[in-house]
Amino acid sequence: MDNREKLRDLLTDVLLLADEEFSLDLKREDVETWDSLAVVAIAAGVEETFGYHFTPEEAVAATGVRDIIATLERKGISFEGA
Repeated sequence: MDNREKLRDLLTDVLLLADEEFSLDLKREDVETWDSLAVVAIAAGVEETFGYHFTPEEAVAATGVRDIIATLERKGISFEGA
């Protein structure tokens, strides 16, 4: 399983999305369940899945899937092709 698949699995689980609802262009404003509790759950899931601890500022600033990917790529976690 590559990192894109891991992130998709994490986000569909936390945000209670069907697989077909997930896209790389998904944004917080588009998902009713992406609330403050989901931000915390996503940050915890990122740490568990990828070994990177989001700062509170990074967690709040990540308003979409591409933001999460960009933050992780800056930390050396590859999402080639994303």
